[in-house]
Amino acid sequence: MTQLTEQLAAIVGQAAVITDAQDVAPYATDWRKRYFGRPLAVVKPATTGEVAAVMRLCAQTRTAVVPQGGNTGLCGGATPDAAGAQIVLKLSRMNRVRAVDAVNNTITVEAGCVLANVQQAAAEAGRLFPLSLAAEGSCEIGGNLSTNAGGTAVLRYGNARDLVLGLEVVLPDGQVWDGLRGLRKDNTGYDLKQLFVGAEGTLGVITAAVLKLFPQPQARATALVALESPASALALLSRMQGACGDRLTGFELMSAFCLELVARHYPATRLPFAQAYAQYVLVQLSDTANAASLDALLQAALADAAEAGIALDAAVARSEAQAAALWALRENIPEAQVHEGKQIKHDISVPISRIAEYISATDAELQRAFPGVRLVSFGHLGDGNLHYNIAAPAGADEEAFMARAPEVSRVVHDSVARFSGSISAEHGLGQYKRGEILRYKSALEMDLMRRIKAALDPQGIMNPGKVL
Repeated sequence: MTQLTEQLAAIVGQAAVITDAQDVAPYATDWRKRYFGRPLAVVKPATTGEVAAVMRLCAQTRTAVVPQGGNTGLCGGATPDAAGAQIVLKLSRMNRVRAVDAVNNTITVEAGCVLANVQQAAAEAGRLFPLSLAAEGSCEIGGNLSTNAGGTAVLRYGNARDLVLGLEVVLPDGQVWDGLRGLRKDNTGYDLKQLFVGAEGTLGVITAAVLKLFPQPQARATALVALESPASALALLSRMQGACGDRLTGFELMSAFCLELVARHYPATRLPFAQAYAQYVLVQLSDTANAASLDALLQAALADAAEAGIALDAAVARSEAQAAALWALRENIPEAQVHEGKQIKHDISVPISRIAEYISATDAELQRAFPGVRLVSFGHLGDGNLHYNIAAPAGADEEAFMARAPEVSRVVHDSVARFSGSISAEHGLGQYKRGEILRYKSALEMDLMRRIKAALDPQGIMNPGKVL
């Protein structure tokens, strides 16, 4: 071991410092297997005090630190470089639920808590923690906050940013900011916690958080609705919001090709309609009311949409098992894409009202530039977030197509800019879009971000090469 790793082991324990190349490998590779790093060591602190001591040592030695949670990110934000000089600060041992306050509707958890475990702890207290995404069985709350995770319930409850009331953060020099306040109103200066939410570990290390809880829904109603176009989906969204208010929890758009992929790669899948339609929306309502009244509300709203010629068909879940089967259609899309082959993926957002126009314009532009490409577009229509992915034409050379990824992404992202959108809705920038953002943010925005980075991390040791 080097002198530095010996010093790190003195802080966190010998077993919590990993240096063997084979053992380090899982922490040095991103989820998509796009980036491969070689850290000096993986360090696993168990307490905030240990994180602070590690950061003080790294500040003294000017050692770069890459914070890592569940390592489920999609933009290489938690992957070290290959120079062999950075450490990965793995927070998974910090996984305690520190407190649940059912009256204040808050839960205080450490950064290494797996998201599903936070949900479970809330449920045991009769409350709901609504952040929900495909990786919830392995992603960790520190990473969720550092990337401002979205998921399927943003329409009703907001992004991770909207769910955090307070943070505990270890700064790059090892100081600990204790901002673990469960207040919904605190107008005493700058809202410091929001600097660290979405910063991807470039400003400090989130070690704990106070999160909002909500009443546990007693009933859910789920339906898959067949539609003619994304424009019809927007019309349905407007009607559902008018009829159901904030009971509308999920509104997920999926193209016909998305469900075709799921059916192809998950042979047990049973689509609920006798024919294929161009677009589908998965709708979910939730409420503290009884199931019968919620089902009646959903049925009435869908009947109204059908009478207006918006909904072409609908399958309403009659049981929890049927609801789970409908959600599986949506949740299996990313894995079906993996089975289909490599694709050029994008996580974009545009104003909700312009989603249909964006899809139409960008689809057409891509077909002109790259004839025959297959478009795998799906996402959280209710909050304007689209996973807009492009596969090679059927039978084409996949590797040759992937080599043109920068050209394809330029079309997609330039179109996003024309529609006043964002090239990263919920996945972050990481190292994947670090350079790309320079094309779409103003010089002043970039300068302000660099000033904040310089003020909090003057040595540049926090997750270098990410975001900026």
